[in-house]
Amino acid sequence: MASLKELRNRIASVKATQKITKAMQMVAAAKLRRAQLAAEAARPFAQRMERVLSNLATSLKDAPGAPLLLSGTGSQQRHLLVVATAERGLCGGFNSSISRLARDRANKLLAEGKDVQFLCVGRKGADVLRRQFGPRIREVIELGANKQVGYADAEAIAAKVLALYQAGEFDVATLFFSSFRSVISQVPTAQQIVPAEIPAVEAGAEATGGAIYEYEPSEEEILEDLLPKNVAIQIFKGLLENAASEQGARMSAMDSATRNAGEMIKKLTLNYNRTRQAQITKELIEIISGAEAL
Repeated sequence: MASLKELRNRIASVKATQKITKAMQMVAAAKLRRAQLAAEAARPFAQRMERVLSNLATSLKDAPGAPLLLSGTGSQQRHLLVVATAERGLCGGFNSSISRLARDRANKLLAEGKDVQFLCVGRKGADVLRRQFGPRIREVIELGANKQVGYADAEAIAAKVLALYQAGEFDVATLFFSSFRSVISQVPTAQQIVPAEIPAVEAGAEATGGAIYEYEPSEEEILEDLLPKNVAIQIFKGLLENAASEQGARMSAMDSATRNAGEMIKKLTLNYNRTRQAQITKELIEIISGAEAL
């Protein structure tokens, strides 16, 4: 049985931990609102970009001379998995769920005889994947633990991906991130970014209005400029979704940790009181027994 001093030290330690988890919960809650607004604001722009590309690319995807970012290399043998996670932990299963989705995809591709490489955005995902796929990780990009994600970060990542694609290092690139739904719900998501996935629509017609557009300059010239931007935009959207999901997961995890610490303090306090009462009773018995002996 632990002594009273050990129990007092343990209670003090748990109380200090509870203060830390409560502070982290409040910080995450303050950051969550801004991150959520940024993620929600990016969604319509990214979706509209996909619709514009869909309208432009419907008649060009399989045409001779179509941009490689649209038509692809004609092979799906080499895959680049861009895994975006957080720089820090203490956010529940946020990092592990994204890494698990990427790991399952990699194992499936390897079982099919495909070649798989990783580009990790965020230290935590790299730490998880390095245990099994260490030699396959090409690079780890760290964005900074306290840095707010900007479009410049997405552009830099997109530039690395496009440089590898132009060098013939891979045929298909897939982005892994967590889509923000709510504080308690973040959905691990895989999105192909190279070549661009174009939803099927009627040729030459906008998906919503059915209007027919004529483009100047030509569709090919517009796509040559828009397709690289689309890679950066989709990566930026994924990073913003990740930022909101991370804060939501951390807020939920720290709230759970704070409540667990409170329950532990109650149990330790009860144990401490019982132990102290037992010692007092024992001392009283010894005093009474000594008095009767006299």
